[in-house]
Amino acid sequence: MTTANPTALQRVMRMSLISQIAIGLVLGIALALIAPGATKSVALLGDLFIAALKAVAPILVFVLVAAAIANHRHGQPTHMRPILVLYLLGTFAAAVVAVIASFAFPTTLVLDTAAATGNPPGGILGVLKNLLLSVVSNPVRALMEANFIGILAWAIGLGVALRHAAESTRKMVNDVADAVSSIVQVVIRFAPLGIFGLVAATMGESGFDALLGYGKLLMVIVGCMVFVALVVNPLFVFWKLRTNPYPLVFTCLRESGVTAFFTRSSAANIPINLELCKRMGLHEDTYSISIPLGATINMAGAAITISVMALAAAHTLGIATDFPTALLLCLVSALAACGASGVAGGSLLLIPMATSLLGVQADVAMQVVAIGFVISVVQDSCETALNSSTDVLFTAAACAAESGEPLQLDRT
Repeated sequence: MTTANPTALQRVMRMSLISQIAIGLVLGIALALIAPGATKSVALLGDLFIAALKAVAPILVFVLVAAAIANHRHGQPTHMRPILVLYLLGTFAAAVVAVIASFAFPTTLVLDTAAATGNPPGGILGVLKNLLLSVVSNPVRALMEANFIGILAWAIGLGVALRHAAESTRKMVNDVADAVSSIVQVVIRFAPLGIFGLVAATMGESGFDALLGYGKLLMVIVGCMVFVALVVNPLFVFWKLRTNPYPLVFTCLRESGVTAFFTRSSAANIPINLELCKRMGLHEDTYSISIPLGATINMAGAAITISVMALAAAHTLGIATDFPTALLLCLVSALAACGASGVAGGSLLLIPMATSLLGVQADVAMQVVAIGFVISVVQDSCETALNSSTDVLFTAAACAAESGEPLQLDRT
């Protein structure tokens, strides 16, 4: 009796998830190049995938954080402190890279575009006010609006309170977290179809024609992000692990950065990152908190975008800016970014706050924001990929350094 040869579909289904995503990526590009008019018909696949991720992410973060804290036993180690240190140092280093690149490769802008829509934060005090109000937001409203700062605050509070609950209650909370995680795994299995739809729609509708006029600006921004991802972040990992950092770096970029690039949403990528941390064998009590926290405060990509765009505006207008002032500017902007993470437009709407520190008028600053939206097809994708993959990278590096246990990296 002979065994029938597997069909092409069966062979694809037996591949690893990242291999399937790569196939979806190639097919999406091919469809956009061969039949651009057909991309609209598959765009729904990408929209559904992003919507599903955004739907499960808030409740997943809420139940995982609450369950992790409720079931945490006294004396059991967590590694949040070194992760937070890496988050802060990583953002600081990204700011330094952006400032150096802006001085080494000064860029100018054509400030004649229409003002972008949206309400930017009203200075650093306004951003910090929004941050505090997000912490005390109604929990139901926080879940509905994907306010991860409020979700984290309520999950931590509930988890601490449940530590004194009956064993059966804490077990029930843990079972709910496992059930939600199972739903997330089902959603993630559709990632190849989602990436196929996203890539086809992006290339078919936007293309890259609109980016040609801002090529140098994009090269500076993306170049900084690539340098941070491939040089600066590996140095931090080597500092923690004292081993070759690139297997871990490339794993995080491949399995977290690729999906984040096309979803363009750190919130939507939280389930992807949590699943990756689980496969690496990381400490669940740690990554269930550090990943959603990183999606809120680990903003290396935002620090680069805000700094480069603000300094480009200053250079265009002939405003002299010394290096210490520029460094202070980008550090303040990066720290403020965590308080405006829920604002539509993300880091772009923080540009007016940053440029105001350099004396740039508000109407000119909004024209800079408009340019930011033009290049966001690439800029926002690269920024999200850097931010999200770094969340996993620093979590894995800190956990491995503290525990001394090897990481379970998928080599396929």
